[in-house]
Amino acid sequence: MQKLRCHLCGEIFTAEAPPGVGEDKYEAESASMIALLKYGRGLPFNRLERLEGSLGIPLPAATQWEIVAYSAGGLAPAWDELIRQAAQGQGLHNDDTTMKVLALNDAAREPTGSERSDRKGVFTSGIVSILEGRRIALFFTGHRHAGENLAAVLKQRACELDRPIQMCDALSRNMPKELQTIVAHGLAHGRRQFVDVAANFPEECLYVLKRLKVVYTNDALAKDQEMSPEQRLAFHQAQSKPKMDELKAWLTAQMEQRKVEPNSGLGEAITYMRKHWDKLTLFLRHPAAPRDNNVCEQALKKVILHRKNAYFYKTENGARVGDLFMSLIHTCELNAVNPYDYLTELNKHASELSSHPADWMPWTYRDTLATQAAPQPHRRRPPS
Repeated sequence: MQKLRCHLCGEIFTAEAPPGVGEDKYEAESASMIALLKYGRGLPFNRLERLEGSLGIPLPAATQWEIVAYSAGGLAPAWDELIRQAAQGQGLHNDDTTMKVLALNDAAREPTGSERSDRKGVFTSGIVSILEGRRIALFFTGHRHAGENLAAVLKQRACELDRPIQMCDALSRNMPKELQTIVAHGLAHGRRQFVDVAANFPEECLYVLKRLKVVYTNDALAKDQEMSPEQRLAFHQAQSKPKMDELKAWLTAQMEQRKVEPNSGLGEAITYMRKHWDKLTLFLRHPAAPRDNNVCEQALKKVILHRKNAYFYKTENGARVGDLFMSLIHTCELNAVNPYDYLTELNKHASELSSHPADWMPWTYRDTLATQAAPQPHRRRPPS
């Protein structure tokens, strides 16, 4: 604030702050907006600095980082609670994409924890957990693969719960080696194998795609009619299973009768689908089995957008802050919650969040705020 000193008496007079200005230098709304633009929309700090400068709000990129890093410290309990609740999910989707962290590029860096000395790749793993109709998105950046990050999450799973369904592609690095799950593979990935070679084998690929189209159509109908998992399973068994049985017989005949060269593009597509048939068709046997991994692949687009615009993280701490905000923001988006409002309320109630993080999840924080705002009933004092 502007200050003036009296030349005669030496007293210093400070200008009064405008109405609504608090004691903190940066309000909770500023940290929420910077984090949302940076980690939710992929706008790098240097571009934010230029944008704010054009609006008459000079704020260096380094200062913006300090604001979100400080805010992340207060929001960490919410991220930890998201991880704990995600571990209890009935179904978990996981996948990863490459990422660049400058501090991890040094080949001479000593390995920590379970990391191997020969591992140099850096990835961001995406995990989407389905828990009682809610979707929880988690992101983890580092040397560990998606399967290892999923195993770390599942270590917080309650012992009395059944094995969850894990939806991923067929890469071995997506599998949690320490813990067992019911594995399903995305039918969309198997379908894509035939789409890629359709120009060279139009008749054969058209046969496969027509039968898979029936499955996708039936799944869309089940979703539109809001069928329960058990109803969806019965519907697929009645409508989709005959077509899938026809497709399996056709795939087997192509290879056993030597109608297709195994090393051709079509042969490799058929081999992939035959090899993983049970996992690709788990939705025909388990009511909670998903059909594809699209929800996780869509979540990773947020990571890819950040990588495209910001190129890299500088340090492991910077990656951790990015993972925290992306997890909170995308979880809000998956559950139709306003991420700006959510982050702002968490920043304003950091002390309460630290004490009771379960009350400050995207689906509970509004009820918690309403409870705090409600007038407390007056209690009569007992007679003395």
